[in-house]
Amino acid sequence: MYIFFLTTASLLAMFIVGLVLMQHGKGADTGASFGGGASGTVFGARGSANFLSRCTSTAVALFFVNCLALAWLVRTEAPEASLLENEPAVETQDLAPADQFPGSTIPE
Repeated sequence: MYIFFLTTASLLAMFIVGLVLMQHGKGADTGASFGGGASGTVFGARGSANFLSRCTSTAVALFFVNCLALAWLVRTEAPEASLLENEPAVETQDLAPADQFPGSTIPE
């Protein structure tokens, strides 16, 4: 189930990037920048919302819901204890005194 939501999130993210790159900017129309007749309307030169902007907003809403579902899934399947509490014990080694190694005597 986790892989399904993760794959869906990746595909939706790529789809959203593609949709955003296909859209024109607000000032992309030459007529609108030079005071074209349609730019003085209530919604501007582009109209209220075209097909690409509606698809983008729908895809973003689906991406948001998918991310919430993925977060809920990870939260419910995660163990209650933190990773630091489950850390394995580190074994300490006692260091040998310096006089056990040849040539490592400390002059007095």
